[in-house]
Amino acid sequence: MESKHIKSDWLYTISPKKKLIDLNFKEIWRYRDLLFLFVKRDIITQYKQTILGPLWYFIQPLFTSVIFTLIFNNLAAIPTGNGIPSFLFNLAGITSWNYFSSCLTGTSDTFKVNQGIFGKVYFPRVITPLSIVFSNLIKFGIQLLVFACFYFYFVLFTDSAYNAFPQLAIVLLPILIAFMGLLGLGFGMIISSMTTKYRDLSFLVGFGVQLLMYGSAVMYPLSYFKEKVPEYSWLVEYNPMTTIIELFRYMTLGIGDFSISQFLYAGTISVILFLIGLVIFNKTEKSFIDTV
Repeated sequence: MESKHIKSDWLYTISPKKKLIDLNFKEIWRYRDLLFLFVKRDIITQYKQTILGPLWYFIQPLFTSVIFTLIFNNLAAIPTGNGIPSFLFNLAGITSWNYFSSCLTGTSDTFKVNQGIFGKVYFPRVITPLSIVFSNLIKFGIQLLVFACFYFYFVLFTDSAYNAFPQLAIVLLPILIAFMGLLGLGFGMIISSMTTKYRDLSFLVGFGVQLLMYGSAVMYPLSYFKEKVPEYSWLVEYNPMTTIIELFRYMTLGIGDFSISQFLYAGTISVILFLIGLVIFNKTEKSFIDTV
């Protein structure tokens, strides 16, 4: 009988030893069906038992913009600049802020929410926070469409937005959106890793995100804050989300200034925080099951 030699290769090798920065794109691509499944799960289950369902994607930014307009622009008389309607100004800030905050809060409890799955089956753990970033990207796309609709309404049917014109820098908008996602993902992975030992952080996330919003120039222009409180303006000015929101408003409405240095600053901070979060996340996943 002729002997047959069968070559057997391992598809995966699960080892506790990993590189310091390990984002295995090849393995993530191999598990892309699971990634899409998690994205679908995040979108469907979030509003599955709600009455209005996906309409909350529209309601939340619109109502928040109305409240901000009444309080900060009408009562507090905070100017928007260039004759831009206050509602449109606030909607731009909230639209860009929501994507970052959703990525941060969604990924901040990755280990806690998925401990049952992580303890039973192997797959690249980083897929779970990535799925939240992608599912929130769909939500961001819907809210960006809402913003565009209101923009065209003000431009075509009113004379109060005559100076609100998109700038040539809008071609960089996809990269700016990637910065938002990386920044939220990096912060979220750091917090998620730390909450495996320090549960108090999970209670502080919601509160901390709200405070961070007020320090990110969401409802006021950075120039106004620098004019009114110049001694503390650096706290807001060096906040990377302030830079991103200011750049988003400039690209879409033509408000403020644009510089390559600002763009590079936002990108550098986003990438650094993402890499730090990835390192901490990879280190935590080796032993988190013992502490969660």
